[in-house]
Amino acid sequence: MTSPFHATERVPPPSTAALVIAAAILAGVTGFFIGQGASLGVFGAGSRGQGGGKGKERKSWPNSYDVKVHGESEEEEEEEGDEESEEEGGGGEIAAFEGNTEEVKLVLVVRTDLGMGKGKIAAQCSHATLACYKHYLTRAPDSPILKRWERRGQAKVALQVKSEEELLVLQAQAVSLGLCAQVIQDAGRTQIASGSRTVLGILGPRGVVDGVTGGLKLL
Repeated sequence: MTSPFHATERVPPPSTAALVIAAAILAGVTGFFIGQGASLGVFGAGSRGQGGGKGKERKSWPNSYDVKVHGESEEEEEEEGDEESEEEGGGGEIAAFEGNTEEVKLVLVVRTDLGMGKGKIAAQCSHATLACYKHYLTRAPDSPILKRWERRGQAKVALQVKSEEELLVLQAQAVSLGLCAQVIQDAGRTQIASGSRTVLGILGPRGVVDGVTGGLKLL
């Protein structure tokens, strides 16, 4: 008579090779998540200051104005994020330029005597562009000049001057013609002195703007 009970099959233990592979996979997954956590700051910034709190100089980001970021410093992009550049507009009113159907363009006049790096110039020109746009939205939000500029590609040209005096003279001329003219003053946290006037933005019909900046060289 055959017994109703069958002998239980014994499962062989995992081989050494299988254990090694499993451990490697586990270590890889753990390392990945630890790395992700460190990059997101989950584990705090204590490990940054090892070795007395003053580490080696780190190379700056490619667009951080050719400066070195020291071990005890914050990242350059964080410093630039705190920059408080101010627009210094003219006191005149924006003209309607009724009947003018010319292309509308924005001219960015940059001071080259300040010795700003490429990244710094780009940041200041961005401030000037936004300042002109905000000025129009505040003073003349329904202006056909602004709408034409928005709809036709937002033409921009970067020009240069070599002094603050030239910059202010151009601003005064632009304001006298009813153009939007905004000057940017830097907070002075990087490269240049606080309050330095860096860029003049002029937005308006091509012919009118060229009457002010037509003699300037391209940046």
